[in-house]
Amino acid sequence: MKKMKIPLIVVSLIIVAGIFLIPKLKQYIAFNEVLDMENIEYSFINMDEYFPSKTVVKSDQPFVFPQIENIDLPKHFTHDDIQYSTDKYLDSSTTQGLLVIQNDTIQYENYWRGQKEDVRHISWSMSKSYISALLGIAMEEGFIQSIDQTVEEYLPELKGSGYEGVKIKDVLEMSTGIGFDETYSDPNSDINRYWKGFVYGASQDEFASTLVNEKTPGTFNHYVSINTHVLGMIIVKATGKSLTEYLEEKIWKPIGAEFDAYWIADGEGMEMALGGLNACLRDYAKLGRLYLNKGNWKGKQIVPQAWVEASTSSTEEHLQAHSKNSSSPGMGYGYQWWIPDGEEGEIMAIGVFNQHIYINPTSNTVIVKNSANKNYYAKGNPYASSLTHLELYREITQFK
Repeated sequence: MKKMKIPLIVVSLIIVAGIFLIPKLKQYIAFNEVLDMENIEYSFINMDEYFPSKTVVKSDQPFVFPQIENIDLPKHFTHDDIQYSTDKYLDSSTTQGLLVIQNDTIQYENYWRGQKEDVRHISWSMSKSYISALLGIAMEEGFIQSIDQTVEEYLPELKGSGYEGVKIKDVLEMSTGIGFDETYSDPNSDINRYWKGFVYGASQDEFASTLVNEKTPGTFNHYVSINTHVLGMIIVKATGKSLTEYLEEKIWKPIGAEFDAYWIADGEGMEMALGGLNACLRDYAKLGRLYLNKGNWKGKQIVPQAWVEASTSSTEEHLQAHSKNSSSPGMGYGYQWWIPDGEEGEIMAIGVFNQHIYINPTSNTVIVKNSANKNYYAKGNPYASSLTHLELYREITQFK
């Protein structure tokens, strides 16, 4: 039987079609799968299967927390006069990893639903706190002169956008006045319009240039994720290094990261500054330890102490936990860090779907939680609330 010969031109057309169609197919799959609630337990620990990524190389001299046998977590905790079972709460918020460190020792470490100690999980908006640290380092190194400078002094391409005339300080404090709808459950919101563009490889820089201003900068605390992308743009422009390179050099290796991390990136190679860092639970905890020690790591000042202190305090009225000039009641805000209402100096890095780094300097505690909360969008769901999570962490901190 004769073998059928396929003309060379047909073979060439198939190859060319594959070159153009396979990336589009991957983008289509990413758009439909990554945030599909039935798939997020898998996608949140496999983001590099869906998107281009850039590796943040681990330290040659890893720092390893000493560890004891897991303590028993408190059986219950209370928020707003409602008592919750800890086990049920962890399960109902679809916890994938939980780490409790007190006095520099791991007191509790556990994993569920595919995550393990060496499996990287997307941080979502916990990434913002890393960007804040990098900006503080860039200032210390003289790449950025002052946070009272305006955005366009570093990014002339944003002249004419809503960021023109806005101080870097206002960007850090989520007080730019930019009009932006961050409703994740609304498919037509600005954040989902951004997400669709990111998935299909569009430039995040160009997206930032389309936003407009609705309020006087520095007067109202309104959480706008693209603000963090603008900070990332400033760091890249000022230092001449990618966020991946700068993070690896200035933080990741110096704090003894045990595992490689990676940052997902858009079609232009720019990292998703506002939420695209993927790392292991213990290495997320090291940012907590770094801030617990005012930016100092084993005697070396990694992040300037003054920057850490400024980043983790709410000094202006619109940044206070109960301000009427804030769209996030119940939590104060600093430089890309959340500041719970209380007297113990607590701070939190918070990501959507219940990613948390909780730091309590009074009890010398760091708690990290990764989650894939399938019911995150359910209105009034206490198992998705950061404030309810906060009370769980406080109970764990105090529990003996």
